[in-house]
Amino acid sequence: MNITNIAVLVSGRGSNLQSIIDNIENGTIPHASVKVVISDVDGTYALERAKQHGIEAVFVDPGTFDNKEGFENAILLILAAHDIELVLLAGYMRVVGPTLLTPYKGRMINIHPALLPSFPGLHGQQQAYDHGVKVSGCTVHFVEEGVDTGPIIIQHCVLVLENDTVDMLADRILEQEHRIFPEAVRLFVQGKLSIEGRKVRITD
Repeated sequence: MNITNIAVLVSGRGSNLQSIIDNIENGTIPHASVKVVISDVDGTYALERAKQHGIEAVFVDPGTFDNKEGFENAILLILAAHDIELVLLAGYMRVVGPTLLTPYKGRMINIHPALLPSFPGLHGQQQAYDHGVKVSGCTVHFVEEGVDTGPIIIQHCVLVLENDTVDMLADRILEQEHRIFPEAVRLFVQGKLSIEGRKVRITD
């Protein structure tokens, strides 16, 4: 079986990136390799994580481009240089535009810390907490033009406890992100995901 070349786009500390790397290295995600980690923020710990595992780590400064299209074209060049087949957004804090999305539609996956379609966008845990929900969770989905609107691959529920703070809830959600994100990647790499309209079919 051929190796699936993966790129991970990040903006922060990269704990979900680490979960992907760990699951590839321990064989839970077979036939896959993270070839490059790209950050839009300089000095993120996610880039250091990549370097620790011998993965190319690249900072692309959005401030050096006149527009979003130029920024995303620079990312596309990096992806092409590594023959990337799957792009993962792991705490990437920018809305992906058509320049980057179009070539990778159906091959770009995001992790979101809420049960979509509720609480899309930034700070999903805070939104859910402030709304007073009794159940929150996380969602892995394919990326499309809208913000967190793509077809859902996997979700996991996390109960909101009476004594929770938003940080306590976020920590428990993150634990489940580290479980379902690698699982979604495994299913993709093994060819077990298909998109039918709004639904993702899983054959596992």
